[in-house]
Amino acid sequence: MVLMGAETKPAARCPTAVLRSTMLRSFDKRPEHLQALDRVREWTRARFKLTQDAPILVSEVACGLPGCPPLETVVAFWIDGDTRHHFKVFKRVEEVVPDDLPPIWLKNALIAVEGEGLECC
Repeated sequence: MVLMGAETKPAARCPTAVLRSTMLRSFDKRPEHLQALDRVREWTRARFKLTQDAPILVSEVACGLPGCPPLETVVAFWIDGDTRHHFKVFKRVEEVVPDDLPPIWLKNALIAVEGEGLECC
């Protein structure tokens, strides 16, 4: 199950160098967790035909809202410098499979629009 959202942010708020930084690495250092983050990142790159230098952020976040799964996977990627796309998969990152990612034809629907309530990613 995927939630799509949209927002365009200036590149200064999400610089590529910061996204590639190890500062954004997961606090969970288990090898299987880190491998799952890398898998989802590469599946996203392949699914949406992103370049090797396109910044992709994959994280697992806790949700405390009623009806929300306890952990969900959030994916954000930027193209053309400042156009952010994002989606959520309502599963732990280690449970995500390629079929959980939205199809490529939804790419434009994933463009983030400021104020849509998904500022988390």
